[in-house]
Amino acid sequence: MNYYLHHHRWFTSVQIRRFLSQRISNGIRSLTTLSPVRIGCASGFWGDTWTAVPQLVNHGKLDFLVLDYLSEVTMSLLVAAKERNEELGWCPDFAQSVGPLLPLIKKQGIKVVANAGGVNPQACMKAMMAIAEKSKVDLKFALVTGDDLLSSKETLTTEQCPNPNAVTSANAYLGAGPISRALELADIVITGRCTDSALALGPLIHTFKWKRDDFDLMATGSLVGHLIECGAQATGGIFTDWEKVQGWENNGFPIAVCNSSGEFVLTKPKSTGGLVNRGTVAEQLVYEIDNPRCYILPDVICDFSNVTLLEEGDGVRVSGAKGHPPTSCYKIGGTWLDGYKAVCICPVIGPKAREKAHKVAQALLARSRGIFKHLNLPDFKDIYLQVLGTEETYGKNARQSNLESRDVILWLAVHHSDKRALEIFGRELASAGTGMAPVFNQLDL
Repeated sequence: MNYYLHHHRWFTSVQIRRFLSQRISNGIRSLTTLSPVRIGCASGFWGDTWTAVPQLVNHGKLDFLVLDYLSEVTMSLLVAAKERNEELGWCPDFAQSVGPLLPLIKKQGIKVVANAGGVNPQACMKAMMAIAEKSKVDLKFALVTGDDLLSSKETLTTEQCPNPNAVTSANAYLGAGPISRALELADIVITGRCTDSALALGPLIHTFKWKRDDFDLMATGSLVGHLIECGAQATGGIFTDWEKVQGWENNGFPIAVCNSSGEFVLTKPKSTGGLVNRGTVAEQLVYEIDNPRCYILPDVICDFSNVTLLEEGDGVRVSGAKGHPPTSCYKIGGTWLDGYKAVCICPVIGPKAREKAHKVAQALLARSRGIFKHLNLPDFKDIYLQVLGTEETYGKNARQSNLESRDVILWLAVHHSDKRALEIFGRELASAGTGMAPVFNQLDL
């Protein structure tokens, strides 16, 4: 489960651990830093396709490769992984997809920024440095820490979190500042929790030496990060007009071509699938920002209400973001252990399939509850039951013909505070194969 806190007393001092063979001077910028910068995003979440990294490295002509792995659900999964093994808690996809390409990344001079550190950035750093050493690639690494606030969980109240004692992680969403500073010294920057947009804003601050109080530029750089953070979602993925999109098997991943004034073009590598137009970019623009006039980030409060999108060549030119000073608070994301969940999915066919699915589900729940009572176990904390293929989610707008479908899927999810209760539920599923409705022998968790 996830919980968000806004707590003005929880501030962090960001520590950058530098693993460097030498320090690089902050000397006079060369004129090349004023050339457009190409930032490509090769991951929109933990589990995204590994094909994106070689696509962008080989065909993106990149200056920076960024990878976003951390959703709120991901943090919960990483916490559970670290509890099992102290060397886990970070996103191994980073090592598996980027690791083999480190020699080419070094050769092309691409810098990498990723929040793959999760809840164990030190272990992520250690693994990547080992890969670089084994590959005999001389790369400088930097680690951004300071987001982990678990040691402060005793300050939580029950008003802020239902069960403070059960909190397993608490992380501040850090901004772009530490990333930009780390890039002064490193080729590869690994972070724990930070805002998704900071992965791109950090490189832009670093490259163009943008002032942190130029809030229009901070908003523009944040918009760059926001548009590319979900990977192929901005280049034709889950697009409303999906019929217009071709080549999902080779989806082009997003590249933002940015200039020092703040304007940028969103595009993708040539000869790749997907689609970049005003529609795909506009849908990503409004994704998860709530109020487009007041999108609160640690670096800036963004106003995207007057952003313009202009199709241009193979991409979309984006301009018009405005910014205001940020708040004095960090957003905190927390996780806590809130029991266990089991999900049953089963195809149901034949006449009255919907009624059959509901009757079997209710019988399984009733039988499980009877066993719970006998063993003095509490009832389920929550139940979710839906028969897919019948348009039940449409309520009164469902088409009658679908309600009478002869080919449906039972989706039954249960939540309980005791793992033993779900083991009982899972065991009883098999009984439906011979003891309940016909053609019901494929129940599985």
